[in-house]
Amino acid sequence: MDKITAADLTLFGSFYEPFEDTDPDGQVIQDWILRFTCPVHVRHLRGGEEVMQARLQSKNPVIVTVREFAGARAVTSEWRVSVGGKLYSIKEDPRPDQARRLLEMLAEG
Repeated sequence: MDKITAADLTLFGSFYEPFEDTDPDGQVIQDWILRFTCPVHVRHLRGGEEVMQARLQSKNPVIVTVREFAGARAVTSEWRVSVGGKLYSIKEDPRPDQARRLLEMLAEG
């Protein structure tokens, strides 16, 4: 696979952070708040035992890549991202690429 560059960020991803709220009855509920939308690249993972096992469970592991900026650094493994109508749960905190210009994170849809 070729190295991902900023020019490859051709899709848009909306990143949501979980937060707790209370309903009118005082019950605590979890909701999601949109924190930012930015250009992304989604690379579908192929091969490997863990990937094949995830597919058997109807999961779709991907690597989501974004430009490095303060908002993206705030993402944690509890967030989720919507790309092209597909919702992915982020499974790891973002990690910088070798050039430290992009952040990559494992996600699962």
